Amino acid sequence: MSHVTYKIVEHDGGWAYTVNGVFSEPFPTHAAALSAARRAAAEQRVPGRTEAIQYETADGQWLTETAAGNDRPETDVEDNA
Repeated sequence: MSHVTYKIVEHDGGWAYTVNGVFSEPFPTHAAALSAARRAAAEQRVPGRTEAIQYETADGQWLTETAAGNDRPETDVEDNA
């Protein structure tokens, strides 16, 4: 099972959360960013439907895979502020 960590950081004149180098929208307060990160982390753990997905690789090849709806990552929120 994979693990995803949401990190609270100062960003763009406010606060945001980041996951694997990608930032959320900025929030005016630390508390708002922390709340949003906790909500996003919780939502990511919710199982969904098993579906076929298609995506293009970096070399232009299209692949089809089955994404299991119950294959959800463990999540946490890291706040060092």
